[in-house]
Amino acid sequence: MDEPDQSAQVEVVGAGPAGLSAALAARTLGAEVIVYEKRSDVGARFHGDFQGLENWTRREDVLAELEQQGIDTSFEHTPVYEIICFDPGGAAHRVNSTLPIFYLIRRGSERGTLDYALKRQALAAGVAIRFGERHPHLGPSGVVAEGPHRADVIAVGYVFETDMASGCYAAISDRLAPAGYSYLLVEQGRGTVAACLFKNFHDERPYLERTVEFFKEKVGLRWRSARPFGGSGNYAPVRDAVLGGRLYAGESAGFQDALFGFGLRYALCSGHLAGVACATGRQSEYNVRCQARIGAWIAAGIWNRWLYARLGNRGRHLIMRRIVQGADPRSLLHGIYRPAGWKTALSRIVPMQPLLTPARLRPDCDCTWCRCHREARVGS
Repeated sequence: MDEPDQSAQVEVVGAGPAGLSAALAARTLGAEVIVYEKRSDVGARFHGDFQGLENWTRREDVLAELEQQGIDTSFEHTPVYEIICFDPGGAAHRVNSTLPIFYLIRRGSERGTLDYALKRQALAAGVAIRFGERHPHLGPSGVVAEGPHRADVIAVGYVFETDMASGCYAAISDRLAPAGYSYLLVEQGRGTVAACLFKNFHDERPYLERTVEFFKEKVGLRWRSARPFGGSGNYAPVRDAVLGGRLYAGESAGFQDALFGFGLRYALCSGHLAGVACATGRQSEYNVRCQARIGAWIAAGIWNRWLYARLGNRGRHLIMRRIVQGADPRSLLHGIYRPAGWKTALSRIVPMQPLLTPARLRPDCDCTWCRCHREARVGS
């Protein structure tokens, strides 16, 4: 049982889902919480684009999990039961599930987005959010949730208005998104189309153009008031989510789905665990709890990513034809993402370094993301 430390004061860097989840958890336990956000508002690096809150890594519904963590799930969300997937040859496969595969949510600063809802809940709980403040230096026991620090995957696309019927579409083809996938999400007159690339980042524009043309041909994509957007993400093996006494949550630690980039559930969960650890004075237990709750799934994702990248179009085409067609996608994904000892072992031989390593931290460093070595080189 976690007992609150009535004198706890918690500082959080970053007002994304991981940071605000940490703030809410700590505040619920009675801690005084200050969140520092370098941008002018929450969700400022997003543009109202649709994203998916995955519902397959665990049997438990993700919304029930969030409610248990003290997060109000009255934010706008749409359960998705059907996806039309296109294999590398362009053939369509309609897959359905009796339970939600994922929940469609929007990201950004505007009303109706996940970010806006988390901000309103945090403020209502008494969390202080200081926008426009970077707070690059943080003492021990603070929470770092600044988001990605390198680009292992990029998404480039458009958000738009449309008269198309609601629907979710995905396309697997190296011609559209090398080692990744393209998607089209439409819900109640809004849409997002994008290519997620895991390599060849400098050619993102041609891949996006091919993605747009593909969905125009296959599903009749039509739009108005289209606005471009882009973003990046990072993932990594997480050996220890604590560095210099500070607790790292979300993508700052590497807690991200390496296979397809569905990392919101990991971000919210790791943030919650960080907030509880700080509010109860049990920071030393944070990494152990993260590894127990998330670690094996992160390892499985890294192995899945390595395998997926090497299958190529021919291998993915075979899998789509033989396995995906006719399967329950939620059950299928649950199996793919299910942790296993052999997956964890194989993930350790994948050539990828953790984001957080003691070698990157000077003994007297209090940077949220160490700048000491860089500044020393510049000043030398």
